[in-house]
Order: sequence, then structure tokens, then C-alpha cells
Amino acid sequence: MTIGLFDSGVGGTTIWREVVRQLPYESTLFLADSLNAPYGEKSTEEIIALCEKNTEYLLDHNSKLIIVACNTATTNAITHLRAKYQVPFIGIEPAIKPAGLYSQTKTIGVLATQSTLRSAFFANTCQHLLDKGIRVLRQEGIGLVPLIEEGKIDTPEMFALLEQYLRPMVAEGMDYLVLGCTHYPYLTSLISEILPENIRIIDSAEAVAKQTERILSQNNLLAKGEVTPSHLWLTNKQVEKYKEKVYFVKSKKEIKEILKRKLF
Repeated sequence: MTIGLFDSGVGGTTIWREVVRQLPYESTLFLADSLNAPYGEKSTEEIIALCEKNTEYLLDHNSKLIIVACNTATTNAITHLRAKYQVPFIGIEPAIKPAGLYSQTKTIGVLATQSTLRSAFFANTCQHLLDKGIRVLRQEGIGLVPLIEEGKIDTPEMFALLEQYLRPMVAEGMDYLVLGCTHYPYLTSLISEILPENIRIIDSAEAVAKQTERILSQNNLLAKGEVTPSHLWLTNKQVEKYKEKVYFVKSKKEIKEILKRKLF
């Protein structure tokens, strides 16, 4: 049996990397729904329908646990998925609470998709922080996901967009930036060039991997290392671009080599 992961494209591979690091005996199947990316501009009904399709594909391929490796899909569909399917689900939620807890300026920034920012989960979390006197600056990352999907990361166009989105939040005094989309960690280097050194960048990958281990253990589903793990990435778009990123892994050495590779 395998750990299934899906995202609206390749962003969820940032979660996959951490899962493989922390759970080296587990096999994984990652599904990149690039054909329908980005999810952040779709309605809740459309997002739920796509998540059902992805879930059923992963279940048909023997997934024992499913990680919804997409902030937008989590905030819009995970409650529905947990009610409909008899399998453990792990969601990805923007790390707003820890950012608010550790902020010294009582001001944090969130870079996320439109759908995540308009979700009930996000609104409730922000209200909780506001009640504690913490401001949450919100910025929709318009255009970032399509550029990442096209491999246009280290480009003038990407840098210009990030400057446009981040400079106002810096001016407002944030000291933590929460990356509210699993695609965005691929922009960490560029973001670091724009932000002052005192501003910390937070994503959810490590916490998700730890929660995955806990849930597998609670359900007696942890792999025991008796079988060599395998790892497969699948995409439904731009097969030529991603064909080098579809991996059948047969050894720990190969896993280490994969983890060193850049996505593009």
C-alpha cells in the first residue's frame, strides 16, 4: 500500500519531499492535476469535483492514506472528502497560527490563492488572531502558480510580481510571511532576496509529514521496511516537461539523489 498525494499541479512536491525524508520506508504516489491548475480561481463546487476525481484515482491505486497537498483543496474540500471516503486524509493549512504566536510585531503576512483567502477556515483563523491583537495582511498571489507550472521561476516576470505583492506587506511591518500555497516554497530563494533578513518565511511541509506519521501509526499503517519503497509522480499535462520527474525508486540512494534535484 502507498501514501497518495495530489495537488493542482507540481506544488505539492514540496510536501512530498518532506514526507519522503521523514518516512523513508513508505511508498508514495503523487498526482499532479496540472491540466486543471490553478484551483485557486475555481468555485468550491468545481474544487470538490476535482478532489473527488483525484481521490478516487489514488484509492484505485491502493492508497492507504491521502495527503491533500494543496492549500486551496484543503480549505474547500477536505471536510467533504473525509465524510465521503473511508480513508485517512491529511490536509494542508496555511501556518497562520504559529506565525501569529511567534510574531514580535504582531503583524504577519499571508501569500495565498484567492480561494484560500476567501475560505471559512482562513476567515475563522484570522478572526482568532485579530481577537488577540494580531494583524493578518492578505495578498493574493495572482499569476504565480501558472508561472511555476511553466517552469518560469527565476525570471524577471516572477521577480516583478513578488516585489509587487511583498513590498507593501514589508512596509506594514510584518515579521513573518506565511506561504499559503504548496507551489510557493519553490519561490523561497526569490522571496528571500526581496524580504529583509528579520522576516521569517513559513510553510507547512514539516508539520504535514509529522502528522502523516502520527495518523499512520494510530491506524497501524506504518511501513516496516520489509519491502523496498517505490515513488511515482504522475501528471496529466506537459508530459514531455515532466517525464524526467516520474520516478520508480528502488533504493535509499536513489531517493537521496531525487531529493537533491530541482523541479525544473
